[in-house]
Amino acid sequence: MLLFCNFILAQNTETIDGFEKKVLTIKKVNQAPKIDGKLDDLAWRNASIASKFTERRPKNGAAVPDSIRTEVKVVYTDRGIYFGAKLYDPNPETIPRELTERDDIGNTDFFFVILNGYNDGQQALYFIVTASGIQYDALATSNNEDSSYDGIWDSAVSITDDGWIAEVMIPYRELRFPDKPVQEWGIQFEREYRKERKRLSWNAVDNSRGSFLQQTGILRGIENIDPPVRLNFFPFLGYEYATIGGEREGTIVGGMDLKYGINDAFTLDATLVPDFGQIAFDNVVLNLGPFEQQFNERRPFFTEGTELFSRGNLFFSRRIGGSPSQGFSLNTNEIVLKNPNEIDLINAVKVSGRTDKGLGIGILNAVTERTVATIKDTITGNIREAVKEPLANYNILVLDQRLKNNSYISLVNTNVIRSGNGRDANVTGVFTSINNKKNTYNMWASAEASWVMTDKTQFGNEFRTGISDIAGKHRSQFSTFIRTKDYNIDDLGFTGRNNFHDYYGYYGYRYLQPKGGLNNMFLNFNLNFRRRLEPDLFRELSFNFNSSFTTTNFFNFGGGYETSFNGINDIYEPRQQGSYLNIPGYHDVWIWFNTDFRKKYAISFNVDWYKYHEAERYDFFVNSFNRYRFSDQFTVSVNTNFSMFGNQHGFADRLNGNPIIGNRDRWNLTNRLESQYSINDRMILSLVFRHSYSNVEYAQYFNLLSDGNLQPATNYTGNRDTTFNTWNIDLRYSWWINRGSQLTILYRNSVSNFENQANLAFFTENFRRLFNQPILNQFSVRLDYFVDYNAIKRLFKKKIPIQNTDPIRDSQTGKLARLF
Repeated sequence: MLLFCNFILAQNTETIDGFEKKVLTIKKVNQAPKIDGKLDDLAWRNASIASKFTERRPKNGAAVPDSIRTEVKVVYTDRGIYFGAKLYDPNPETIPRELTERDDIGNTDFFFVILNGYNDGQQALYFIVTASGIQYDALATSNNEDSSYDGIWDSAVSITDDGWIAEVMIPYRELRFPDKPVQEWGIQFEREYRKERKRLSWNAVDNSRGSFLQQTGILRGIENIDPPVRLNFFPFLGYEYATIGGEREGTIVGGMDLKYGINDAFTLDATLVPDFGQIAFDNVVLNLGPFEQQFNERRPFFTEGTELFSRGNLFFSRRIGGSPSQGFSLNTNEIVLKNPNEIDLINAVKVSGRTDKGLGIGILNAVTERTVATIKDTITGNIREAVKEPLANYNILVLDQRLKNNSYISLVNTNVIRSGNGRDANVTGVFTSINNKKNTYNMWASAEASWVMTDKTQFGNEFRTGISDIAGKHRSQFSTFIRTKDYNIDDLGFTGRNNFHDYYGYYGYRYLQPKGGLNNMFLNFNLNFRRRLEPDLFRELSFNFNSSFTTTNFFNFGGGYETSFNGINDIYEPRQQGSYLNIPGYHDVWIWFNTDFRKKYAISFNVDWYKYHEAERYDFFVNSFNRYRFSDQFTVSVNTNFSMFGNQHGFADRLNGNPIIGNRDRWNLTNRLESQYSINDRMILSLVFRHSYSNVEYAQYFNLLSDGNLQPATNYTGNRDTTFNTWNIDLRYSWWINRGSQLTILYRNSVSNFENQANLAFFTENFRRLFNQPILNQFSVRLDYFVDYNAIKRLFKKKIPIQNTDPIRDSQTGKLARLF
């Protein structure tokens, strides 16, 4: 009876901003529970309990059977917050438990905690632990989930006779919350019941309106905590040995990252003498388009805790330490001895957080080295340097004020200053998004301006605004977007298209509940009208329909159709201001499907075919992903992408400063093989192989006329036929020694080539030429170690051996329990 009364007092319901929210009031304990996958500690006996979960999908709002009920106990101390979850299952021996790498959830049940220290419905941290003990964490916003965030927290799991247990401890250093004595956080618990692919939620989620993060419950009871100093060090030490073209080089690398909690709300992150030698390779392809290929960021400093800096999409972190911004020329009899294609990062610092009034503040600064090419005169022997990139300083300032109803207004400024006569740049933007009180409509607007300063100043700007219906079965949107021809954010962002005025309209229909043989259905209709801004020119009017269906057996399929009514006046392909290329109209049809990934064998497949209103002109794409799970420890997948372009017209070269357009046939083939063997939940061996091949054959070359049509270029004698290959192999062993500490051993093999010739025999001459190029063979070993200032402090205070915070030992074996 006492336990029942405690449950009633701990959990009740309130209606806030039109959403019904459960309230969980928790208690402080003097003795923290051990994180060992058991719930037998004294701290759990009178803990507050969160229960009565409901189904979020596929049957939104359905009651959960008692046989798979979930109960979560919650307590807190001055060091963190503790969760003990009992997840019932009538057949625990059949619980899926695939082992994967950290931040990769496979075919497994999982439990997760969602925490929002500001309870504003706009941002939260996910802490997930699977039934096999693997951790996944992410930083979520209303429209994005960023799994590059890697927190350091404790968890342990165990299988029982009536289900499984998950214990989680999240230290305050991983959370952001207002600096005040009484806390009120947003909280949600969810469970994946994988056998039936059910997602169960503690606080009911209505999928007909609002965002998921707006529909969390409320956590109360945390008061007058005295958390320890948030100061962590991440030193690393490694050795890299590489050979290429007969040259050998061995290098010892070392450096450190630092994280300091200025207070409970603001954090300083710094990387000192960084090394990114073990980051994954980029998926390079032959790029014949008018815009550079945009690669994903893989460096931890620029992926973790950067949510504020992504506001408005003005920040593309690969610009920092990317390719040099300047070229150089050679004099007679000169040769290049050294020509670096990347810029070294000296250090970077960022400060970010949010006040108790909802004002987010983010400041980022990074400094890159002066980068030079070394050139030798073969007659005199003199050696000179040519500056490819001067010493540069990169800065970002973000002010982001959160408003009611999941709304905000933000100011973002990016600035790049290069020493000497280097190019400088500045971009400023204002962004706002406003929801109505019922969170059924959203209105947004933004205005940005860019300044690029060389010997003269180039100024450009852009404006966008729109309104959308974001609730119910029927959804719609209308927006407009203007960008001037001189708008340029490429020094610290990614510009892409400019000089346009676009209009966009959308209508969508969806199932909110399973119906017939379908779990869900989405139908979307899109209309785009685009014009060149200066001088005014019709660009494109296109209609698009796409669909997605998921059956009750979790077979996912769909397709679509698109047409361009009057063709396209392509203002980007000529690479020349004021010019455009006529592209004929087209019909585009595609279909796709995904099988049930709970099965050992699963496949994703799609095919896409464009037929143009021009003889023998087409685009054709086939993509397939095949995965086989041999066991819960060993998985192999193969991803194949094939494309063909027949009778295509595109930029080929320049003659006397004018574009030459080529008529070409082109095909590309990329294969990627990945295998992963989990030795246990802390050790993993992975292999990634990728080969990308492109063949381009030109039939004729043309001059581009002022009306967008073509005229044979009889005076052009160049040859732009191309064969391109890139080959990469990464073999990696990773051992998570302790929470936040990892040993990585990597072998890398890579080679690429570019031939001015097409139609080489693929398996013979093509690969012979590829492997005649210098091949990079790289071996590296690196140890990253997590050091908590508080552990060092206790060492000197108590004169005990260094251990990480909260060392936990199994009560029966005496061995350290799993810590991540």
